[in-house]
Amino acid sequence: MPSSSTNSPIRAVAQGATVAIALTPKASRNAITGTAPTVDGRSVLTARVTAAPEGGKANIALIRLLSKAWNVPKSTLSIQAGAANRRKVILVAGCGTFLESRLNEWIANND
Repeated sequence: MPSSSTNSPIRAVAQGATVAIALTPKASRNAITGTAPTVDGRSVLTARVTAAPEGGKANIALIRLLSKAWNVPKSTLSIQAGAANRRKVILVAGCGTFLESRLNEWIANND
């Protein structure tokens, strides 16, 4: 179920929706700061967390931040790729097309 929007950081997949994220750890505050273009023409959701990238603390803070912002249970969020990298792919478990639409709407209202 590929997304029709190539500029969105969100893609519908069989297990739910994936979100491409660029994370900045050790920031002054926890926040989702918008979207940014990548070199290949796609975009990523940008986020900042105060936690250091040690022992998975920044990843845990990111999951907590996304769960609160999107009003979804933390148990539906997992890191699909990039656990040890600033560039990550988060899987939001559920109905892919519904989640893709809902998260794209959230980005449009908060970017």
